[in-house]
Amino acid sequence: MQLIATRIAANEFDRLLLDGVPLLDLRAPSEFARGALPQSLNLPLLDDDERHQVGLRYKQSGQEAAVTLGHKLVSGQTREQRLAAWCDWADAHPEGAIYCWRGGQRSSIVQQWLAAEGRQVPRIEGGYKALRQHLLHVTDRLAPRLPLLVLGGRTGTGKTRLLAEIDRSLDLEGIARHRGSAFGGRPGGQPPPAGFENALAVRLLQLQHMGPGAIVVEDESRNIGRLSLPEALIGNLATAPLVLVELSLEERVEITLEDYIVAGLAEREACQGEEGFAVFAAWLRDAMHRIRKRLGGIRHRELTALLEDALRIQAATGDPAAHRHWITALLADYYDPMYDYQLRAKADRIIFRGEPAAVMDFLDRQLGRAGFQP
Repeated sequence: MQLIATRIAANEFDRLLLDGVPLLDLRAPSEFARGALPQSLNLPLLDDDERHQVGLRYKQSGQEAAVTLGHKLVSGQTREQRLAAWCDWADAHPEGAIYCWRGGQRSSIVQQWLAAEGRQVPRIEGGYKALRQHLLHVTDRLAPRLPLLVLGGRTGTGKTRLLAEIDRSLDLEGIARHRGSAFGGRPGGQPPPAGFENALAVRLLQLQHMGPGAIVVEDESRNIGRLSLPEALIGNLATAPLVLVELSLEERVEITLEDYIVAGLAEREACQGEEGFAVFAAWLRDAMHRIRKRLGGIRHRELTALLEDALRIQAATGDPAAHRHWITALLADYYDPMYDYQLRAKADRIIFRGEPAAVMDFLDRQLGRAGFQP
């Protein structure tokens, strides 16, 4: 999508988001950290301290004085450095667009400065606020009407792996950057609530754009880590047909070992380098500690001892095999009873159950049979 207009109006927002048009976010870093768009990069006009100063001047002396102060703060070498970064971004993303909070002063100023350097970059009318409201409306409109097939199963059945093989899938845990259990934390943490909601809405637009057909989503509770699912989606998840993946305990232990231990360590080593194993070990200890009350004192101490033995052996030899002992006990004694209890309330929704290959065959037959409701 080539953007040549000086402004992008609200009726272009869906196409902007569906095409993944690169976006330059000119808000202050603290504003960006509270929520942004998936395809955005933050190169602010004003940093947090400068924005604070301009805000105080506005309250004390009005808009003209605030604008004058802003130009003073972003002048000389500071202006040159920031303008150079914006120009580099515009050169790398000629199809891109810029925005600030409301599409007003900040994006207008940067647009003018870029134009003076020969870069014609459109700005988004209404800024981030308008985009955010648009995406909230998308979720409210689409989430209750999604033709969902909910993928359930015990912990370790590889449901996330199956989702990754399905184009028409909604990976809520991937968007939330959390695997959904006490051991589900990911390096770098989760996005802020607004960022999660924005990314979710963009995915809903993509799924709608694919046309009629069922959408596969993993069975989730109201919360994924510290993030809450939108009410419009929770109600749909609670009533949609349920497809269960079934594997033996031994197979689930191997999947859990690969996805949480082997992959978990690799993720942290990629982020932390030599400190990766220490961070990995602390993450496992913290997760076990957070479920201590549900495990009970004796069982928690037993599992913690098995975990410490496994970490000691892994640190000395690099072999993660000893983790199988505590994983087996945790799945059989903690996660499976909890799953059985929850499944009893969902039994009437089950339309298919089987091993992964059979589930995939069933889903392949179902995916083209349902559509968005009018």
